[in-house]
Amino acid sequence: MQFTLKRTVQITAALLILAAVTQALYTALYIAEADIPRQWLWGLEGLLFVLLAAFAGSAMADSKRFSLGFSAILAAAILNVVQVGVGLTMFGPFRDAATAVEGTAPAASGIVAFSFMVYNAAKILLGLAAMVFGMAKMIAGAKALGGLTAAIGVVALVTNTFSMAMGRSVFGELPLAGGSGVLATLLLALCLSAAVGED
Repeated sequence: MQFTLKRTVQITAALLILAAVTQALYTALYIAEADIPRQWLWGLEGLLFVLLAAFAGSAMADSKRFSLGFSAILAAAILNVVQVGVGLTMFGPFRDAATAVEGTAPAASGIVAFSFMVYNAAKILLGLAAMVFGMAKMIAGAKALGGLTAAIGVVALVTNTFSMAMGRSVFGELPLAGGSGVLATLLLALCLSAAVGED
């Protein structure tokens, strides 16, 4: 199979959609307080982000005009691998330590805070990519989809910047940073075809 720019971009878009779906599913399970092991879901997310890094990197190398957008997707994918890795390997042991050893709860909280900081940084990058490809889609003629994608990208970039710098409580109970980041990811996937048409 030959991985042309068009095919690479199509696979990148599909991986972004799958990543958005898994994150929405995880959020739904969390809100429902469902007692379901999340290891397989996090493992699937880790695989998706590893593959996304490879395909976005390939598209970045082949793209003439959209290297910024693809490099943002690549960097976001790598950060998400780190974030998922922290969740898979460190949440459990630190939670157990906080339960068993007095005085270790702040360390467990620090691990969770670090994980969310990395999560927010990845969403900033996806917001940037949504802005790049949303504007490209507008120029290609799809003004409604492109404009919406760019606008949500700006919201994701700004809200996740504040959440990264000031913590998850900056917007209260409203999950604006994470929600806008997931929506920006989904819309970004729908706009990636503009890169193939213009490159």
